[in-house]
Amino acid sequence: MLEQLKSLNLDLFNLTSIIDILIVALVLYRLILLIKGTRAVQLLKGLAVLLVATALSSWLHLYTIHWLLQQAMTALVVALPIVFQPELRRALEKLGEGRFLTSSLIYQGEADRSRTISQVVRAASLLSRQRIGALIVLERATGLEEYIDTGIKIDGLVTAELLLNIFEPNTPLHDGAVIIRGDRVASAACLLPLTESPDVATGLGTRHRAGIGITEVSDALAVIVSEETGIISLAVEGVLARNLDERALADRLAGALQPQKERSLAFLWFRKQ
Repeated sequence: MLEQLKSLNLDLFNLTSIIDILIVALVLYRLILLIKGTRAVQLLKGLAVLLVATALSSWLHLYTIHWLLQQAMTALVVALPIVFQPELRRALEKLGEGRFLTSSLIYQGEADRSRTISQVVRAASLLSRQRIGALIVLERATGLEEYIDTGIKIDGLVTAELLLNIFEPNTPLHDGAVIIRGDRVASAACLLPLTESPDVATGLGTRHRAGIGITEVSDALAVIVSEETGIISLAVEGVLARNLDERALADRLAGALQPQKERSLAFLWFRKQ
């Protein structure tokens, strides 16, 4: 009898341990998704370098360097909540809304994806002909909630007519960016971070710098229409391709918006252009 109770307790302990490990793994996975594609990744890499340097300085008996690194680590403990404030705020907001453990990504079928691309391309072409400036951001794996919240929520089906109305000059939503999530216009008049890259051409204005900037801090795509020249550009991962026609824009969007497992070497070809 005693042996049976011990066996039962052992089984319960193992089951509880497995559940405990799975919950911790799920929370860590969601935290990784939360910071994926943001500047927090680079900050974590810097923190990892400091940890390795601290361990090496202790092992090599470099006492002065080790003491300095320890003081730096102590200061970082205080600074981390400030440095990671945007990510912490987003995590707490999702926790309060009950969405922390659920995915906010919208996965489109082939038909919906093709329809969204065709509407964006048609809108960009019409805006280009009329010399109306526009900035259209298409969300991919990295969530853009913090930028969506800076604009006016719309949640409307993506159509060329809707995009044309949004970017009509002298209207409330004209300035800023439109963010598309799946086949829906999530928000308009959004504020985006400007690129800090020194390699950006000096002739490019705020709209292009914002389009490049959002692709540097996330995996989003940014379609930009120049108000001065009507030139259509596409920014991906901080790389700007200019002077695109309808066919070229559609092909690049289709290649970049394919699910990861279906993506081919065509995207690598885009990076080389």
